[in-house]
Amino acid sequence: MLSKAKLWLSLAVGTLLMWSTGAHAAWELNMPRGVTQISRDTYDLHMTIFWWMIAIGVVVFGVLLWSIINHRKSKGAKPASFHESTKVEIVWTLIPFLILIAMAVPATRVLTAAYDASASDLDIQITGYQWRWEYSYLPQSADEEEVSFFSTLATSREEISNSMEKGENYLLEVDNPLVIPTDRKVRFLMTSADVLHAWWVPEFAVKKDNVPGFINESWVIVEEPGVYRGQCAELCGMDHGFMPIEVHALEPAEYDEWYAEQQQLALAEQELANAELSMDDAMAQGEEIYTASCIACHQAGGAGMPPVFPALAGSEKATGDVQVTIDTLVNGVPGTAMAAFGRQFNAVELASIITYVRNAFGNETGDLVQPADVNAIIEGGQ
Repeated sequence: MLSKAKLWLSLAVGTLLMWSTGAHAAWELNMPRGVTQISRDTYDLHMTIFWWMIAIGVVVFGVLLWSIINHRKSKGAKPASFHESTKVEIVWTLIPFLILIAMAVPATRVLTAAYDASASDLDIQITGYQWRWEYSYLPQSADEEEVSFFSTLATSREEISNSMEKGENYLLEVDNPLVIPTDRKVRFLMTSADVLHAWWVPEFAVKKDNVPGFINESWVIVEEPGVYRGQCAELCGMDHGFMPIEVHALEPAEYDEWYAEQQQLALAEQELANAELSMDDAMAQGEEIYTASCIACHQAGGAGMPPVFPALAGSEKATGDVQVTIDTLVNGVPGTAMAAFGRQFNAVELASIITYVRNAFGNETGDLVQPADVNAIIEGGQ
């Protein structure tokens, strides 16, 4: 049996070990100070109001405790007898009013700055989808191509299913990160193509909802190059936790070089609309896309989760009229969980996934869908 002294010593040592630097970091409860002026102003405002609240609490409860101790019945204290006091009414109304005014002045200054998205150097539209983000860099001049791409979770299914060790940035890594320049004002135009989402990077402080049919504004000037991560902060469906945000802030010269490359890629993608795919290439790319974007709903092997997510194996939906299959993938099915993927993938990717679905899971139709077939449906629906 351990003596009481040894027992208390063991408990004390254990507590200190748990409150080590690593454990303390894991228990961090406050917001980060961030890497932008707005995030620092928000943090400072938060801490100022927090300490004012602490001071008010100390004063109020201190007076209450003092009154209880020094005016108790056992000391012979007798309560005053009065019906009302105009002086007391004025005092306890005026003091809170002055406190609220003192809080409102710095809060108004920070909020005014946070909502001022004017005079931006770069405009990026952020559209939320179940469950990925679309980033569209709005052209700054008439001769620029619009740079647009989707950002999807890059964490492997093996990590998610615990069949392999989880990486350092588990569920916080994407295939195509948002890239922005440092020391430039970047305005974000936020909307959604389906349900409520919320684009949020803690180090940038400001969080706005992505609302279908509505555009919210936010802005940021990142001062330090680096990688900043966040997540969708609105419960948007069963894969809500698989919708991370990754932002790469580059020095202006490095960003300009990256943007020039994206312009060239945008031109090259337009030329892909006339590409001719082989069956092997379409099946390989289609399987990759299915595993990354379709397997959550339609499951491995195309088993689905009826009735919400129908099976694709041996299904008329996958093996019937090819034009109907293309239209379903491009335009979705209103009133169901089947989203429209016409904006989410390019023509080559759409042709590949349709070819894969019609020839995998025992669906041996032999059909090879080409980008031109997909474009015919897209253009016909415009």
